[in-house]
Amino acid sequence: MDTSPHSLTTLFAQLGLENDQAAIDRFIADHRLAEHVPLEEAPFWTPAQASFIAESLKADADWSEVIDELNTLLRK
Repeated sequence: MDTSPHSLTTLFAQLGLENDQAAIDRFIADHRLAEHVPLEEAPFWTPAQASFIAESLKADADWSEVIDELNTLLRK
């Protein structure tokens, strides 16, 4: 079982994205999401990324809290 702490940095790494703070800030600035679009259906995810997000949320996995944080940041 993965017991490492989950943060935006580790989530971005898990998704295969650059995960330094500048890259995270740039991603959030460049990828805005309309309120009616579920996070896992955002057009900028690869199928594998979308699947990971959807399955994590569905299972209320350890990643859910940080995925919710990203969801909020993409809608500000």
